[in-house]
Amino acid sequence: MPTSAPTQLLSDLYWAAVRAAQPGPALIAALKSGEPPSGRRVFILALGKAAFTMARAATDFLSDIGLEPAGGVIVGTTRDPAPHPRLQVQPGNHPNPGPDSFAAADAIGALTAQVRAEDEVWVLLSGGASSLTAGPLEGVSPSDLQQLYGLLLGSGLDIAAMNQIRKRFSRWGGGRLAAALAPARVRYFVVSDVIGDDLPSIGSGPCVPDPTTATQARSLLTTSGLWPRLPSALRGRIEAAERGELPETPKPGDPAFENMEVRLIVSNRLALEAAAAEARLRGLDALILGADLAGEASEVGTRIAEAALNYRRATSPAQREMHKNTVMIWGGETTITLGPNPGPGGRAQELALAAARTLGARNGRGITILAAGTDGRDGPTDAAGAFVDAETWEAIRKAGRDPERDLATHGPYPALDAVGALFKTGSTGTNVMDVVLALLERQA
Repeated sequence: MPTSAPTQLLSDLYWAAVRAAQPGPALIAALKSGEPPSGRRVFILALGKAAFTMARAATDFLSDIGLEPAGGVIVGTTRDPAPHPRLQVQPGNHPNPGPDSFAAADAIGALTAQVRAEDEVWVLLSGGASSLTAGPLEGVSPSDLQQLYGLLLGSGLDIAAMNQIRKRFSRWGGGRLAAALAPARVRYFVVSDVIGDDLPSIGSGPCVPDPTTATQARSLLTTSGLWPRLPSALRGRIEAAERGELPETPKPGDPAFENMEVRLIVSNRLALEAAAAEARLRGLDALILGADLAGEASEVGTRIAEAALNYRRATSPAQREMHKNTVMIWGGETTITLGPNPGPGGRAQELALAAARTLGARNGRGITILAAGTDGRDGPTDAAGAFVDAETWEAIRKAGRDPERDLATHGPYPALDAVGALFKTGSTGTNVMDVVLALLERQA
């Protein structure tokens, strides 16, 4: 386990990133800058891991201007008390959809049926909504939808590719929620959890046009080897859409989007900049290396450790003597291609364990790395991520585990847990992908 001083510093930088990515203040600022409801009934649909945070901010804003929501649905990961009695709470399942997700999709449908043309709807979207609100499209069975999500989660595809496929079969993805709400005025506020902040990919794009086609989805499924494993009914739907026998998702120019205001309010880049600013306030050099981390988590972890080692080695002895402590900062979202019988863990933990192997093998003393999800939950575990340094790999061995095997079987959690390296935060109220921080202590 890394020593307390580096881990405390990295923890503080992580929380600076998370605070900057809090959607509540960002949403209120966006609402204040827009046109007021002006006598319209206002409905609230808060969907995703930050649903409660955003719903509270929205109801607080309405209260401040003397209004109340006419109704709404909150679909998050928990069944917390609603911030207003007219808002229904219906948690979904994540990362795989289940009965709660199907119930959430139905609750959204019931809400859309109440909305009239003269009303206003605030759709508050954050990461995780693709699964939390997943209901099967008419003609798709719940079991087929669940099988699809399971295949995609272990495929190694990035979130944009997965959501391009998911939206073909989900009730509200690919602009279908916008179509159900039209012609009411819709204000769509988005917290991004995808690289590049691509709106059609975030939460499977329920309120924006879908620029992709069934043919493109089939191509993704084919190149990833998933097409023959897809339930036959789902393959049939894609083929029918290609032949024009089933409708495509709503495209740019569709009337469903004529009365839509879209605002991206929080992103990973904002979180990285806040971590860098906090580091500089504490007297460190801070380098943002990009918000586009992607690829296999273990491979990225190796590259992160090598980048830190190479940066330190590139400075001359005179520079090292004068140089401040440095933090290198990355953001993004890696993937894991699961094999049979994977162990417990998540992408940030796998990245960290792979980085620990490289630091241990290449004398990475004085380098400490934290990889963590900004939502506080890495995969289906209770940890946000993990801290590692040059001693972590050998410490895991001494604790009686085989870290190489744990890494190969995608089960980093027990290895890191055995040496107290897990970083547990609880829910953070936001979700803007992952943050990776490498602290390089000054070498005399």
